[in-house]
Amino acid sequence: MNPSAPSAPSTFETLRLARHGAVATITLSRPQRLNAAPPQMFDEIRAALLQLPALGARALVITGEGRAFCSGADLAGRGSEPAATPSATSRGAGAYQALTERYSPTMLALSKLDIPIVAAVNGVAAGIGCSLALACDFVVAARSAYFLEAFVNIGLVPDGGATWMLPRLVGKARAVEMMLLGERIGADKAEAWGLIHKAVDDAELMPQAMALAERLAAGPTSALGLMRQGLARALEQSYAEALATEATHQMLAGDTADAREGALAFLERRKAVFKGG
Repeated sequence: MNPSAPSAPSTFETLRLARHGAVATITLSRPQRLNAAPPQMFDEIRAALLQLPALGARALVITGEGRAFCSGADLAGRGSEPAATPSATSRGAGAYQALTERYSPTMLALSKLDIPIVAAVNGVAAGIGCSLALACDFVVAARSAYFLEAFVNIGLVPDGGATWMLPRLVGKARAVEMMLLGERIGADKAEAWGLIHKAVDDAELMPQAMALAERLAAGPTSALGLMRQGLARALEQSYAEALATEATHQMLAGDTADAREGALAFLERRKAVFKGG
């Protein structure tokens, strides 16, 4: 096979895995839902990561199809978190199971990957989508893109490692701003904060992300892998503990009246009215 020729090694339901030269790409592919992520999508990301060595990938790009990178966990579509379904017996227990068995293992798998990862963020990166982007080594964002910790708006708590990542990236004060206010952080502001690598014009997003990935793929692969693993080992225990704490807190938050109201308001496309319960 010509190593420079694009290839599509596997077919998934919620994403596309392809290779171009030494760079693999994972494209989240639920554009009709702004790439909202049911647990299945994170299972498929994990399965795709296992295929990278056989593809000869030396760098990975993660992006989204259409107008969004990832708008968060799927609250209504097939494979959605039980915690977000108003009729679920225990929303909190469902969220805990989805996080501990499906979302969090994928985040840990990304942290242990031995090749560099570039996120090419187009449009919204919210909730678990924000965590997914920030778990990458480099985040290149279109200027129209934004990052959002939206959990406070639906009565839940940040997950996907957000409570571990954000203070380390931007400091406590800005992490508190993102999590407790739940406001959009545009790409230029994210770059100024040090949240991401850089913001670029929309038309330049994929060319610049791919150029960066190709540069990394052309580098000393073993050394780059060891750099990633060295960083991960230095902080991994705290990361794992943060993931477990988030899942526990999500279980508690998911069983509140405000979480039920947040889920109903989301599904009914109206502003939630929280009462503190």
